[in-house]
Amino acid sequence: MAPETSGPSGGKSSQRSDWDNVSGGWRKWWPIIEKGAKPVSERLLDMAGVTAGQAVLDIATGIGEPAVSAAGRVGAEGRVAATDLSPKMLEIARERASELGLDNISFHEMDGENVGSIDDTFDAVLCRWGLMFMPDPEAALRNVRARMRSGGAIAAAVWGPPPEVPFLSLPIAVLKEALDLPPPGAPGLFSLADAGRLKELFQAAGFTSIGIETIEVVFSLPSVDDYISFLQDIASPIIALLADQPPKRRAELWREIGEAARGHADASGGLSMPNLSLCVMATA
Repeated sequence: MAPETSGPSGGKSSQRSDWDNVSGGWRKWWPIIEKGAKPVSERLLDMAGVTAGQAVLDIATGIGEPAVSAAGRVGAEGRVAATDLSPKMLEIARERASELGLDNISFHEMDGENVGSIDDTFDAVLCRWGLMFMPDPEAALRNVRARMRSGGAIAAAVWGPPPEVPFLSLPIAVLKEALDLPPPGAPGLFSLADAGRLKELFQAAGFTSIGIETIEVVFSLPSVDDYISFLQDIASPIIALLADQPPKRRAELWREIGEAARGHADASGGLSMPNLSLCVMATA
């Protein structure tokens, strides 16, 4: 991976490989991830007006959210199409849907910027923490809008400014200082963290009635060691920054991240970091 300080490296084939490589970690840590992320999924469903009988598109679904939650809302008369660049992430998403007995979801291995190739139209579109990883998010939104029914709604979540997202920005800050990394570029974790820029992006893609709100996302782990293990297993953007380091140096840097994280630990040693997510809603 290239030294991109806020997301997987530039090429889409590289992004696919990066996320494939951490898919097992997402399966392992899913209860922790979803406990923190569920309020965002629910808010996106509400903002997009997802209800029974609708057709819903979920872009960059990862291992199946908010697609699975949407499938529960639209019911047997509705349908959900879920896309992701990573086939291994989608494999887990399919397993989850099957375990839950959901037969109203279809999964598509697809670049998020090219969903226009789906031969269907949708009442609502969702995207949870995926838009900021797309090299050309405006093109992605234009393609999405072309697949939406007139008056349909899109709701997307991105991460807020780095200081407001310590769970992810803390390790990046440690590595940036230790490795003398260049400023973050795009795409990446924080490339759409500015609400003004986000609104302009949706306007340029032809959406109207654009509204942006914030929501707090709290990820809690029993210890700093668990936090480090969590990052090592799932955090593809952070793993990317360490890819070219020798094993000994990599271990040293993980220890430095752990020491920095101890400043956020509570009296019992646990970590519970509040993070800011921006949620945007717009109409086609």
